[in-house]
Amino acid sequence: MDYFIESAPIEKLQSDCIIVGIYQEGPLTPAAAALDGLTRGLVKKIVERGDLSGKNGETVLVNALPEGGIERALLVGLGKKDALNAKTYRKALAASINSLKKTIVRSAVCCLGEAEVKDADSAWKTRQIVEVFNDAVYQFTQLKAEKEPDSKLQSVAIGAPESERAVVEKGLAQGKAIAAAMALTKTLGDLPGNICTPSYLAEQALELGRFDKLTVNILEEAEMAALGMGSLLSVSRGSRQPAKLIALDYQGGERNDKPIVLIGKGLTFDAGGISLKPAQGMDEMKYDMCGGATVLGVLQAVAEMNLPLNVIGLVPSSENLPDGDANKPGDIVTSMSGKTIEILNTDAEGRLILCDTLTYAERYNPDVVIDMATLTGACLVALGRVPSGLLGNDDALCNDLVAASETAVDSVWRLPLWEEYQEQLKSPFADMANVGGKDAGTITAACFLARFAENFRWAHLDIAGTAWRTGSNKGATGRPVPLLCQYLINRSQKA
Repeated sequence: MDYFIESAPIEKLQSDCIIVGIYQEGPLTPAAAALDGLTRGLVKKIVERGDLSGKNGETVLVNALPEGGIERALLVGLGKKDALNAKTYRKALAASINSLKKTIVRSAVCCLGEAEVKDADSAWKTRQIVEVFNDAVYQFTQLKAEKEPDSKLQSVAIGAPESERAVVEKGLAQGKAIAAAMALTKTLGDLPGNICTPSYLAEQALELGRFDKLTVNILEEAEMAALGMGSLLSVSRGSRQPAKLIALDYQGGERNDKPIVLIGKGLTFDAGGISLKPAQGMDEMKYDMCGGATVLGVLQAVAEMNLPLNVIGLVPSSENLPDGDANKPGDIVTSMSGKTIEILNTDAEGRLILCDTLTYAERYNPDVVIDMATLTGACLVALGRVPSGLLGNDDALCNDLVAASETAVDSVWRLPLWEEYQEQLKSPFADMANVGGKDAGTITAACFLARFAENFRWAHLDIAGTAWRTGSNKGATGRPVPLLCQYLINRSQKA
């Protein structure tokens, strides 16, 4: 969808629809007041007769306007003016686009950027319009014979005064880059495992080499074996698809600036291996590569925004399937670090590919390392599908991620990484076990990874509950792309 800035007064606009906000028990927004004047009091009449109270998320579509170049108006409830915050603003945006999706409207002018949102400037509000609208109209139709989209909306003009154009343009550029990154991440996640294999994921990464500052290198199994990645390669033994270690290198900062390393779990299908998962819901294990897809999406956004940072993206990619050569419970493998791992459950494979990648990340002399993975069902049990789990060995890094999550409205919740939990990973036969029992599964998984992140500042995002939706509306969400993009934007402003 096309997005652009529109500064013309309402009486000069030409559009299929204008979107204006209505406060609950308060004055009309400037655009709503202007529309009211243009329509001889129609907006006030709709509010006064009770068709729209202004409650957050309410909408009324006026299908015909008496005169002017605007054919329709969508009135959107913003709630009480002094209570409008980041989350309720996004709720109003979502209600707007979900209402328009059901119509034949092809072009719209969105004037919701003028709403007063607590602690938010015009750039942020503009960015949210693009992110929320693009997210709502996304459809996965690549593998359907009938590709007609549900929404006919093709362009959205974002209303803004000329005096704020520079700020709004900045938000528009960020919004477009993040929305495109989310779309890439969701598309890769929604592709089935027979198409989105480790090799396919590597090919999509190579496509990102079109950006001048971004180079891509793919490590094959022989190269990984030469590096001693016995843990990562043990996972791919049960698959006919060769493992890949995808390395993306964006150089937007100074040559000697330490890079930010992002690592994403890229299990393109996870049947659990010999510790086979139950059949119900196994189709959703194509989403086990959403961490890796996030890395690709974020690196694309970083390149499009031309951020003055050095960012490395690493994606260990494999399948986890049962086979005569697959890992068996009780097997012991040697990681790249030299530490040995007793595999008690072959379905705890994500940490096996991530641990070698964490060790590999040391060669970049990173400033920080952040990994993201659909790692544990325990995170879904603990936190549901609202926040991603956050754990790490550095308070400053974790605090920065929490702050970024609040700005991006892409929530995280920090869990403890206490030494006492390490006891659960003890093995009588190896340096550690790959699982720590049924208690605190999300924390013990992070404790396992922490043993390979002792030489740098590190944070772990468990996105098992947030990377995709389940049920009849199942599909990838594109999270935590907004969180990580916001973190990198914040870092770039300090650079």
